[in-house]
Amino acid sequence: MQLSGLRVVDLTRILSGPFCSMFLADMGAEVIKIEDPDGGDPIRQQGEARNGFSLYFASFNRNKRSITLDLRSAEGKDILRDLLRGADVVLNNYRPGVMDKMGFGREALRALKPDIISCHVTGYGLDGPYRDRPSFDFIAQAMSGFMSVNGVDGGPPMRAAPPVSDLVAGAYAAMGILAALVRRNRTGEGEEVATALTDSMTSMLAFLATNYFATGRQPLRTGNDHALVSPYGLFEAEDGEIAVAPSNDSFYARLIDALGLDDLRSRPEYRTNAARFEQRAAINAEINARTRTQSVAHWIEMLNAAGVPCGRVLGLGEVFEDPQTKHQQMKITIAHPQAGPLDVLGFPIKFSDDPCRIHRPPPMLGADTDALLSELGRDAATIAALRAKGVV
Repeated sequence: MQLSGLRVVDLTRILSGPFCSMFLADMGAEVIKIEDPDGGDPIRQQGEARNGFSLYFASFNRNKRSITLDLRSAEGKDILRDLLRGADVVLNNYRPGVMDKMGFGREALRALKPDIISCHVTGYGLDGPYRDRPSFDFIAQAMSGFMSVNGVDGGPPMRAAPPVSDLVAGAYAAMGILAALVRRNRTGEGEEVATALTDSMTSMLAFLATNYFATGRQPLRTGNDHALVSPYGLFEAEDGEIAVAPSNDSFYARLIDALGLDDLRSRPEYRTNAARFEQRAAINAEINARTRTQSVAHWIEMLNAAGVPCGRVLGLGEVFEDPQTKHQQMKITIAHPQAGPLDVLGFPIKFSDDPCRIHRPPPMLGADTDALLSELGRDAATIAALRAKGVV
């Protein structure tokens, strides 16, 4: 697999860091998940469970090994040092400064392994006036500007339902680690990589930010309408709603042809996107009057045949029964020794020749502790003593 031979020591928990290390593990890296002996990663106790095993944890910790270590103890830190000497990457999502206080700051890590890649995922960044503030996804969505542009005009700011800042920051962290590894192959040098939840969400503001830079005006919240294009959004069929995204004049022409609304083409108030944008409510009403005459299935077939981007608004039950989702294997089943078959989300990155695959089930807490300690040269008596002291 792409990352075979790469060893990652993963000190993260909850979501942003585990999402990052999941990508690396799915592509073949050996990810060693360090967990506290007292319960491990908190998401082991969250979400729906099967036979006592959290599906939330399972979804983001497949393909990893788990070792429990009390990193407040001298023995636990010694074991971590031994793991780091054989690692390529160390990943954490502690607050800034915690790694230094633990004795694993940048210089300490380089003394252990000069070419190690160290990656931090934080709320606000490694420095700056907010570096010591706690943060979670909801706060990052608020503080990044992301929440201010979501919702409907006149309504309150709205969060996105999934924890998008954790997911984006984790994906950026994986990207940064891979870039640092390419650089290391070229220079032989290690690197320190950092991503932040809030920065990650701010980076996703796209044209909303560029329009603000150009005008100095806060974008209006437009709900399901597009902030730059009209018509665009959800439209009403006789038995539900359809999402339609004619993002330029060419797609708009295809849309009105497919709807049989040729008279709109010559109407001066709809001739350009700028004009349609000013008359958005009126043109939406014209389109809705037409789309309400037929079913969702009818319009999905007609509009796709005409080359107009469109789709159903699917609930999760429909998503995972959808033929394209099934074809893309975006739900996969993992055989787990305790929980039995576990359904989890599939691999979003596809490789033609060497695809991602499940090579380890999500680990039980500390499932690989003895094996890893043995690999580090600890004998059975030493391991038993460490257990007796609560180090592992």
